[in-house]
Amino acid sequence: MAISALLVSEAACLVLHSSQIPVIELFKDATPFVKNILLLNSEGKRVAVKYFSDDWPTNSAKLAFEKFVFTKTQKTNARTEAEIAMFENNIVVYRFIQDLHFFVTGGDDENELALAAVLQGFYDAVTLLLRGNVDQREALENLDLIYLCLDEIVDGGMILETDGNMIAGKVATHSIDEGSPLSEQTITQAWAAAREHLTRSLLR
Repeated sequence: MAISALLVSEAACLVLHSSQIPVIELFKDATPFVKNILLLNSEGKRVAVKYFSDDWPTNSAKLAFEKFVFTKTQKTNARTEAEIAMFENNIVVYRFIQDLHFFVTGGDDENELALAAVLQGFYDAVTLLLRGNVDQREALENLDLIYLCLDEIVDGGMILETDGNMIAGKVATHSIDEGSPLSEQTITQAWAAAREHLTRSLLR
């Protein structure tokens, strides 16, 4: 494994040296790529959305896609666990809680488990940061935290983190640094969960 990684690294360096191709472009085809993450309300309206693909070049195209996936999934039973569907040559993983609908979209050749991990991480982080009160009203009042979650999970379509505890902990840190009105209780919960996760990982 180490030898393979070294060979890939050396090959990448050679290509970069000769063509100056950004690293993110080199490995985009080899790693999972998220096209968008959507958080919609029970009417299919936006709560928080972030796009990482040019498949929807205009805002009207984005809104049309959001309406399409909402309409196609609103009658499904995605409250107990995530469900997966194929829409317009895209894999969409989704889950609902209260009046919020969570969606993660990838290409039709993407790893479904990777997309599901992104969805679960987003879902868990939001649940923790909203102290279990996961509904539209609470989400809108803490919209800055939700967008910080998105920034911690995906950057330019590349997956950074999928563990909800770690995501919430990082968001709590950002909130302290920026003077956000995140409650001390929420920060403590987020970091406690992150520490517990790290401890479990070290004991394995």
